[in-house]
Amino acid sequence: MQQQCTLKVLPAEAASASKVQQYAASHFGIPPTAITGYHVLKQSIDARSKQPWIQLTIRVFINEPFQERAVQQLVLKDVSKAPHKVIIVGAGPAGLFAALKLIEQGIQPVLLERGKDVRSRRRDLALLNKEGVINPESNYCFGEGGAGTYSDGKLYTRSTKRGDVNRILNILVQFGAEEKILYEAHPHVGTNKLPQIITAIRDKIADCGGLFLFEKKVTDLIITDNLVKGVKTADGDSFEGAAVILATGHSARDIFVLLHQKKILIEAKPFALGVRIEHPQTLIDSIQYHCTTRDAFLPPASYSLVQQVEARGVFSFCMCPGGIIAPAATDAGELVVNGWSPSKRNNPFANSGMVASVEMQDIAAAGKKKGASPLLDAQNPLSAMYFQQAVEKKAYEYGGGRFVAPAQRMADFVQQKVSANLPDCSYLPGLQAAPLNEVLPGFIHYALKNAFQEFGKKMKGYYTNEAVVVATESRTSSPVRIPRDPHTLQHPQISRLYPCAEGAGYAGGIVSAAMDGERVVEEIVKVL
Repeated sequence: MQQQCTLKVLPAEAASASKVQQYAASHFGIPPTAITGYHVLKQSIDARSKQPWIQLTIRVFINEPFQERAVQQLVLKDVSKAPHKVIIVGAGPAGLFAALKLIEQGIQPVLLERGKDVRSRRRDLALLNKEGVINPESNYCFGEGGAGTYSDGKLYTRSTKRGDVNRILNILVQFGAEEKILYEAHPHVGTNKLPQIITAIRDKIADCGGLFLFEKKVTDLIITDNLVKGVKTADGDSFEGAAVILATGHSARDIFVLLHQKKILIEAKPFALGVRIEHPQTLIDSIQYHCTTRDAFLPPASYSLVQQVEARGVFSFCMCPGGIIAPAATDAGELVVNGWSPSKRNNPFANSGMVASVEMQDIAAAGKKKGASPLLDAQNPLSAMYFQQAVEKKAYEYGGGRFVAPAQRMADFVQQKVSANLPDCSYLPGLQAAPLNEVLPGFIHYALKNAFQEFGKKMKGYYTNEAVVVATESRTSSPVRIPRDPHTLQHPQISRLYPCAEGAGYAGGIVSAAMDGERVVEEIVKVL
């Protein structure tokens, strides 16, 4: 017999199978020997009181043989001679999961990635961190696995209506992720483990007859009578297929420019802009767990914060316990920061994006200022992208070059005082003390400085000069939306062109992007 129950246990007890079984036996009123094993279905931390607890929902095997957890397995076909090909532009989560779904349906994916494979990509990241030299086609945003490869591998999503979250998690486990992502409240893979998983997915796509090509930057679409037939790449090659999936990510500005030049409808959209803030992890642990020293059985603490400042939302984004701040620019002369964590989250710092909403009226107001760039014209569908880019260029300028980032201590940021010195920080290219009120748009700085003080009231000790504020966190989402029909998911002007995931404005993370890739394939199958 199998029964389900929910237990509230101490962290050390949650790590002990025998203790969990004892509690389960007591819950059901049976001897512990009657329990042959259990599966964890859900696991979360309750740290509202001084003593943190672990809440476990488990399925218990009683007086019957224990069975290992069944992980859903993909049934993939040989598509090397399939009658249909579909071109996928971009090998991020959306592109990879779209390719697997196509193979399930007997359709050959042709996956074109502008960047390099994960192993080669590492060398370019090392050069960026150590020498301040960027490869515009191989960096933290571009390359195999997309931006998700080097952004911690967070798998939490609220987009449950867009697809089957459990299916996505099961597929990741099939390709090497730990089973705990199936039941943790806020699962993550870890940047150190994602490359092997992505490589395994790529190998499976190739084994099944899919084509996976690197350093293939798409520079044009082949369109006849408003029907997309394929794409052209920078090296002069052409690829034709029954459909084209645009899964290029939120930083592929050249694709947005290409669509605009070809008079293919795109729209400017709101996004969020701000900074990345870093505290000592021990400080966040002490605040969240109400302790001097974190329990060895508790993970490094995280946080999630949100505040309205005069109707403008300010919120934490991509919080990385035990993490590292990384340079996430895609071009020389622009400065972007992001965060990631290894699977153990065992670095001494906790960092998080802290951003405020940028609405279209903000961009329109910026475009009306004396001397404003004509690119910020409210009628220009690329205006939000150019607004974002202008802030990144200013951040690079104030950092002094080589991707050194402008920064301030937190209280200094609020008081608009250039910090006399800066604390140790995980950001490898280095920091330069600078007045961030001159780097960020005025309305963003105003919202952040007020929110920081309010966050200090919600988390006693959060508002401190021990924390460092690093500019600029600007790639939270795409500043451009590529419209699509809500029923067919095709572009309203161009048949068989499928805008997809973050780059098109329809997803916000690994899992939601993967689900959107699968959704698009389901619609392609109906057409083919």
